[in-house]
Amino acid sequence: MRNRENRRGRTAAAAALVALLAAVGGCANEPSDGVTTLNFFQFKGEALEDFTQIIADFEAENPDIKVVQNQVADADTAIRTLLVKDKTPDVITLNASGNFGRLVQAGVFYDFSDEPVLETINPAVQEIIADLGTYGDEISGLGYVNNANGVIYNQDVFEQQGLEVPETWDELVAVCDALQAAGITPFYGTLADSWTGLPSFNALGAYPAGDDFFDQMREQGEETGPDSEVSFQKDFAEAMDQQYQLFEYMQDGYRGATYDDGNAAFANGEVAMLLQGIWALSPIKGINPDIRAGIFPYPATDDPADRVLVSGVDVVVTMARDTPRQEEALRFIDYLFEKDVIEEFAASQNMIPSVEGAELSEEPAIQSVAPYFDEGRIAGFIDHQIPPSIPLAAIDQQFLFSGDAEAALATLDSEWSKVAARTIPVTGE
Repeated sequence: MRNRENRRGRTAAAAALVALLAAVGGCANEPSDGVTTLNFFQFKGEALEDFTQIIADFEAENPDIKVVQNQVADADTAIRTLLVKDKTPDVITLNASGNFGRLVQAGVFYDFSDEPVLETINPAVQEIIADLGTYGDEISGLGYVNNANGVIYNQDVFEQQGLEVPETWDELVAVCDALQAAGITPFYGTLADSWTGLPSFNALGAYPAGDDFFDQMREQGEETGPDSEVSFQKDFAEAMDQQYQLFEYMQDGYRGATYDDGNAAFANGEVAMLLQGIWALSPIKGINPDIRAGIFPYPATDDPADRVLVSGVDVVVTMARDTPRQEEALRFIDYLFEKDVIEEFAASQNMIPSVEGAELSEEPAIQSVAPYFDEGRIAGFIDHQIPPSIPLAAIDQQFLFSGDAEAALATLDSEWSKVAARTIPVTGE
């Protein structure tokens, strides 16, 4: 049954890609009625209706432009296929991941350096994108909305127990001890899904990775190891110890629990906190719409002023470098970044808008992380800096089962060296 379902999924994806290729090809025709058609490639299925409304509103104000939205499930594969066939869509949204960074390094996207829209965007958001990869000095993507990766906590439980949001590592440990003493499980672990260890790995690892760690790792390449200038073994030991310590506060049986189990347990008040990000709020509130949930950054530091919030650019907007419809594409992009447009989109998607001065939704969790965006105290996901051929989720999961941090970190260094040895560096012009 599983193989049949996989074949069906691949067949559907292939059919969608063929249709997309045909649509992009059709949009290359010159307008014959004074209306220019833009191909808009977007990757978020859950944002389909939001973008449909945005397009309708834009077209009403710009009757000389028609925007055709194409949404496919496997966006990374689809966009690469389109690039290879020289059918790059006019306007593109992608997740700002390591895959996006590698496309940027290939120089296939437009340079927004001189576009006024860039001046409206939070510089800290743009820095997260730049850390993924650049093409020379160009700015190849515009951050649209961000997520937040922190500790989700039940505000009612904290208030009932007289607990304050922790601002240092020792305070977080004290909160966990106080919850346990009150008979309340601090965290719900979900390691049956290996990826669910990564949010805490990303958040805690952001501290040692903050000072050009990955730039130095890429420079070292295959020479990375215990004796190199930087390495996972030398720099990440404390972060791994902290992650393991948090998992000691999980419920019994956390190794066999799933992400869905954790959301349900938190929604039903069975635990005080989740090591997840803002993306978990929608399924949680789907179970309990009245729950009061907040988010705080992992305080993996002794100084509250040093706290950083890990945030990914959930949607980055870019466009084809050589589209013949540049003026129309830029007009659509400018519209996407208008404050009222991005505010409504971000609120619908439970995200944080990138435009400076844009209002956030009244969702308590989003309000609780707003100061970190205002002050630029945000950092990107470090797993976006790690090559996808390195099985990070499995390595971290095995570490959380065994507690052997030395073995996990040595494996990460070894895998990094292997990838570097067989990889030709990609550099911008």
